[in-house]
Amino acid sequence: MSLFGCDNRHNCIGIAIVASLIVGIVAAFLTITAVISVVPVFLWVVLGIAVAFLALSLYVAPKLQRGNPCGGLSPALTALLVGILGTVLLSAVLLAIPFAATSVIGAITVGLVVAFFSLILTSAACLIKCIINYND
Repeated sequence: MSLFGCDNRHNCIGIAIVASLIVGIVAAFLTITAVISVVPVFLWVVLGIAVAFLALSLYVAPKLQRGNPCGGLSPALTALLVGILGTVLLSAVLLAIPFAATSVIGAITVGLVVAFFSLILTSAACLIKCIINYND
């Protein structure tokens, strides 16, 4: 089982991780330069979306793994769960501890939240791609 997708045929998860890191670095840079600011409403929305993805993935994952004897979906599910847990933990930290808008620690934390959130979205897209291309 490799990190890069469905039965070694696609590199979707690798691309999703790289894209998420790039988005996180850009978000951290924009936060440190005060081009964007993170408001609590954004953090609550991101936290809610992550919890909804967690509930959905916990409901769907056993059904997907039973239908897939070779286990090709597990890298996508693993990336999805890593994104969910990182988003939940870091958005809770940002909601609990107020950071200055241009602090380095605040910018790094915001970049990590955005990176984990984009990992949720991209790994969910990879999971859907794996499900659709399963019979190919």
